[in-house]
This record gives sequence, structure tokens and C-alpha cells, in this order.
Amino acid sequence: MLRAGEDSMTKRWANRPEPSTWGDWGEDDQRGRLNLITQAKVKQGLAEAREGLSFCLSLPLDYPGGSDLNPRRKPPVLRPTLRGDGPNFNAVARVDETGPTDVFCDDLAILHLQYSTQWDALSHVGSHFDADGDGVAEKVYYNGFRAGVDIVGPEGLDGAGVGEGSTSHAGKLGIENMAASSVQGRAVMIDLHAHFGDAHTLVDYAMLSEVMEKDGVVVEEGDMVCFHTGFAEKVLGAGRQPTKALLHGTGASLDGRDPALLDWITRSGAAVLAADNYAVEAFPGRDGPDSCCAMLPLHEHCLFKMGIHLGELWHLTPLATWLREHGRNRFLLTAPPLRLPGAVGSPVTPIATV
Repeated sequence: MLRAGEDSMTKRWANRPEPSTWGDWGEDDQRGRLNLITQAKVKQGLAEAREGLSFCLSLPLDYPGGSDLNPRRKPPVLRPTLRGDGPNFNAVARVDETGPTDVFCDDLAILHLQYSTQWDALSHVGSHFDADGDGVAEKVYYNGFRAGVDIVGPEGLDGAGVGEGSTSHAGKLGIENMAASSVQGRAVMIDLHAHFGDAHTLVDYAMLSEVMEKDGVVVEEGDMVCFHTGFAEKVLGAGRQPTKALLHGTGASLDGRDPALLDWITRSGAAVLAADNYAVEAFPGRDGPDSCCAMLPLHEHCLFKMGIHLGELWHLTPLATWLREHGRNRFLLTAPPLRLPGAVGSPVTPIATV
């Protein structure tokens, strides 16, 4: 992996967290480990598309249903646009039998961008960190981009929520940078559900490495790694009415408090991580010696330090089942988010081809 010289300094930071990839692809880099998805890696992905069989890895975007999983995120709302003084739905332009024959439908969506199948942008989670080296921690994001300067939001409720004046903008590290990279290449499936079932299981590095060894899974630099837990399949079966017990007590999650697991993520060279559960890692995580610090330690490690985008609430079960039945764990993944400038997350319709 390309590393900047130890004496290298960007305009935004004198200190960088360790481990991290800050500065590895230049002081203005906003893609992080997506830089590892090279032309050669795309060709490796294409070589996995042997059968010409594709799988949609997205839930319907009105799933999971309700807001028990996250009270700040609501299901999407669809509304017609206006046509004159009426709704532009089943609308016609003709005023008599001699007028145009067209019938129009046109609508808008109010979307909480991380309600369902999604990508986290690198601006989704930052940290209080002394990037200046002056002994005072400031709010900072991947590669030293700053809260209030590069990632700007309202100071109070007047600019938040769904009001007309609501504004927020990730001038740097927005999801559009991920979209522009295309997010296409070779992906690897790690099938946790096949080993742990539906039980609420916290998976540390020792457990993960055992699963990978048993299934012959190898992750190489630039691979996109998907974790199948079966959670999304259970949510889909609940028909938009999941119980709290289902949402908070089903399936495996990575143990973000395990230093060995975080070290594996660093060493693996994985370009992105995605899972079919709520947050890839367990949330809330278990207590630990650093529990005073990051509430989401794997998010901090990936988004803030390493520049690794996280995908959540993907629908992986049909693909994972097919791969296991055919003795495979690699596939071509195409998963660009919406190219929505300034957004800190985005719905995604990932497509796997085998």
C-alpha cells in the first residue's frame, strides 16, 4: 500500500491517528481505500461473472419499517409533484377530445438517506482528535477535514429536520466522491450466518478467522468484503412490522471493541466493508477499556482513520445461499451510491454478478 513519508504534512493536520491512511493518496484525497480498486481489481471482479447471473442486494427502501431500529430515521414518503393547482399524477394536458393524449405521473421523495440499504460516506462519522498537534482535540473527519469548515450543518433546530430552511452540506467527503469512483470490482462473501445462525452473536477476530479458514475465504488488497448475517432476510420476512426483539436481538455483528479485529481490517487491505445487519458492528457495543471513547469503534476505525466506506442493511441471503451451494465466495460487485453532492450517506442498489 502506498504510504506517505513520515515527515509529510498536509495543510489540515500535523498529527494523524495511527493506524490510518491519512495522506496516503494525497492531502486532498476524499476516496480513502476506494483507491485500492484498481483497473486490475475490476478485471478480477469481471472474471468472477462466469454465469451471467445477477442478484439485487437491496431491500425495498421502505424496509425495515417503522423507526424502532433508529428513531431518527423514518420510512420514505412519496408525493406527486404539482401540475398547475392539482397533483401531477394521472394528469392530462387535454381539455377536450381533440387535445393531447398523454397521461402524466411525476413524483418526489422525502428520503432519510440511511433508513434502509445504504452506504456511509466518510463524512458520516468523525472524531474529537488533536489533528493540529497543539494538545487540544477538535472535531475532525478522515484526512483531516474539519467540522464547521468542510462539513457544515446548522447550529440549531431552525436548520434541521424537514423544514424549508433545513441545510447541511459535506463540502468534502460527501457521498458523491464514492459515486464518481463507480464502486465496481471483486467482492468476497464471509458467511457468518452459516456458522452462527440467527443467534445474537458478537464476532471477534478469532471467530472471524476460524470462519474464513473453514470456508476457504481469502481477502486480498482492494477486495470489497461482505458479511452475511441473515438479519435483512428476517427483516424482510417481518413485512415492515419488525418487533424490537427481532431488530435488536437477531444475527451476528462484528465486535468493534476487539483490537485484533480492527488490526485485521487494517492489514486486510479491504476497500470497503458491507453487511446485511444494522451497523456492520454491534450497536451498542460491549463495554471495554476504551468504552469512554468511540461509541462505534469500528465506524471510527473505518470511516475516520482508514477511509473505508461501510455498507449497511444490504440483502445478502439469496446471494450467500447461491455462493455456498456452488462452492464459491467471490463475485463481481457493482454498488455506486446516489451522486448527491454534500450527502453523508446514500441509498444504494448493489448488484452482484456471478
